[in-house]
Amino acid sequence: MGARTSQYRKVEAAALERRGAGRVVVKISRATARDHGAAPVDATLSDVSVYGCRLSFADGSAEDERIWLRLDGSLPIAATVMWREASMIGCRFDTPIPRDLMRSLTIQG
Repeated sequence: MGARTSQYRKVEAAALERRGAGRVVVKISRATARDHGAAPVDATLSDVSVYGCRLSFADGSAEDERIWLRLDGSLPIAATVMWREASMIGCRFDTPIPRDLMRSLTIQG
């Protein structure tokens, strides 16, 4: 009987979003990325939250690899590559980035 009464009930799509915070498109997209012991490589930052970012660079790292990022000249930020698709990677920062850095990356001028 339950199947008949719920047959026409609207069901929301499954939530696949597992991020801790929504991502914001960035105004400043300069970044560098490097693997442990490697030279920094220029990267383009696509979006960012205080917990992670998406960026592209020629030397895309593998999943679960630790990398160090510099976003708009910041101090090095340790991150883990969560996913990779061609030259695009998604990273989770080891610790949330400071609010002033987040603001400088996303403020619309």
